[in-house]
Amino acid sequence: MTFMTLLLLIILFMVFFIYFLQLNPAEMAIVLYPDHVLHASPAVVVVVCVLIGLSIGYLLHLYGAASYLLRGWRRTRSDKRERQLNALYREGLARFRSGDKTRARRLLRKALGMDGSRVEVLIALASVQLAEGEGDDSLASLQRARKLAPKDLTVVFALAETYEELGNWQEAESCYRDLLEMDKDNYRGLLGLRDLYLESQQWAEALAVQKRIVKKTDGSELQEQEPLLQGIRYQQARELEQEGRLDEALTAYQKLAKEFPDFVPAQVSLGDMQNRLGQLDKAAATWQAAYRRSDHAIFLKRLEKQAMAQEDPNTLLGFYRKAVAERPDDLLLLFFYGKFCVRVEMIDEALEQFYGLEKRGVDFPRLHLLLAECHVRRQRMDEAVSEYQKALGGEERFRFDYVCSQCGAESSSWQGRCVSCGCWGCLDLSELPAIVQPPATEARAIHHGERSTP
Repeated sequence: MTFMTLLLLIILFMVFFIYFLQLNPAEMAIVLYPDHVLHASPAVVVVVCVLIGLSIGYLLHLYGAASYLLRGWRRTRSDKRERQLNALYREGLARFRSGDKTRARRLLRKALGMDGSRVEVLIALASVQLAEGEGDDSLASLQRARKLAPKDLTVVFALAETYEELGNWQEAESCYRDLLEMDKDNYRGLLGLRDLYLESQQWAEALAVQKRIVKKTDGSELQEQEPLLQGIRYQQARELEQEGRLDEALTAYQKLAKEFPDFVPAQVSLGDMQNRLGQLDKAAATWQAAYRRSDHAIFLKRLEKQAMAQEDPNTLLGFYRKAVAERPDDLLLLFFYGKFCVRVEMIDEALEQFYGLEKRGVDFPRLHLLLAECHVRRQRMDEAVSEYQKALGGEERFRFDYVCSQCGAESSSWQGRCVSCGCWGCLDLSELPAIVQPPATEARAIHHGERSTP
């Protein structure tokens, strides 16, 4: 509003006032409070009321403007503080990830000093404390965060992982269960609880959780989760066997072997259980059928062990002869056939198999050990050199080591599960590649005497 406009309004107001005063010359009594009466012209009263109203409106306008300015100042200050806090938090995380834990702790503590209710800062600080071996301080930070945000799934999950890292399985399980109560289909929570049960070997509990995971999984992830479900079921059956509940264990192995015929541990243990219960023919049939499906050496080892224990080699020899006739290119089968012939003193038949392997380019130390054994038993001492005679001794000459195809861990005996990486059915003969994958070579006859002395 310009000055001239304001002056015009004042003049108009004064004209209106004089005109209104002339029309109303009489005075009116206004009682302000008992025994006090004010006499004034109606025009004066009207003007005073207008001025009071304008003053009140102006004061309210000033109050609103001041409030707006104050809120803007506070908002600007809060935004600036928020930016500073976020910068400290991000830099603290970056320092932690780069390995500078001391600087990270300092930055995160400074951020908490600015706002102690920031849950993400408390979680980050707990991670730093845990990395520095301060488990109690880490738990204290996470417990503080959980009090601030009791329904925050991230806090509960971090707390569960920290308890698990510190070896407190009971508290970790409780946190995972709390998380699943808040979100029953939380995938990360299910995985964490399952892994916790696997670590503590609570197979029944792990199986229940894994079934829920499989129901929620599809596509490529399902291909990863189903083998784990098989493995957990296998371990549960093993647990029944160890507890002496043999009939239940046998039933569990049978169901698993039927549903998953290519799952090697179930087939091996089913035969073991049948053998243990005196069902020898069933055990042999189980292992024979399993070998035909999988070509896994452990089944031939089991068959050989059973034949030697029963002192009945004819059954196994019959299986070998029939299998070799059906599968003449199965080098692993030829090798085990020859090895078993050595054990039962069928030297000529053993040499036939070993020579056949040599013609195909198979060459590894244990094959030469067995050849040397054949020559010793045929009194061909010039071909069975002293190194092999020293290497042989008792049943150890028939022992094979096993290696995990996943992690490379070695074992002196076959097991259904690798003790190093936890993979089921991954242990196989350490010399298996040399047997079944010989180097390409031109097949030719090897004449007696041409073979180098071992």
